[in-house]
Amino acid sequence: MLDYGIGNLRSAQKGLERVGAEAHLTAETSLIRRADGLVLPGVGAFGPCMTALEDAGLDGEAQRAVAAGVPFLGICIGMQMLFEGSEEAPGRAGLGLLGGKVRRLPDGVKRPQMQWNQLEVQRSDPLLAGLDGAWVYFVHSFAPEPSPATIATCSYGGPVTAAVASGAVWGVQFHPEKSGSEGLSLLANFVAMLAAR
Repeated sequence: MLDYGIGNLRSAQKGLERVGAEAHLTAETSLIRRADGLVLPGVGAFGPCMTALEDAGLDGEAQRAVAAGVPFLGICIGMQMLFEGSEEAPGRAGLGLLGGKVRRLPDGVKRPQMQWNQLEVQRSDPLLAGLDGAWVYFVHSFAPEPSPATIATCSYGGPVTAAVASGAVWGVQFHPEKSGSEGLSLLANFVAMLAAR
């Protein structure tokens, strides 16, 4: 897990450990480059998270890992950072690992969405195995616009991107570590994907 000093990153680490992963929260390049897979958690706002990632020198490590085909999972703001940019921070570039922008949740709904909501799987993917219809926990005011990478949505004033996948890159807008057994199942799916490589 990439440690760039933002928010409570340890909760995601503990979730991975609960499903049997040897999870390290680190900014150490040598350890990152030996990892079977990487996780980019994030809480807060897009701009400060991107700045912190760059200040830690980990933006380049994320891009290098994805270019090398290392499985990479973004969580919450970590998922948003995979994209080209966000309306939350105009002019601030994201990692650009996935095409498209992050948009404000639609008018007419409470922002942030801070609740349990149901996953609607749009495209089969091993990350979401057994999770169609699962209830998971969201806290966000922005989400990536629907794109070919969208593999699951939730309904919140219309369909909202809840999970994405492209190549060896995955992202979830919800917090698996706060989503009970269903969230742990998703983390277990990610760990199983690494073991199968």
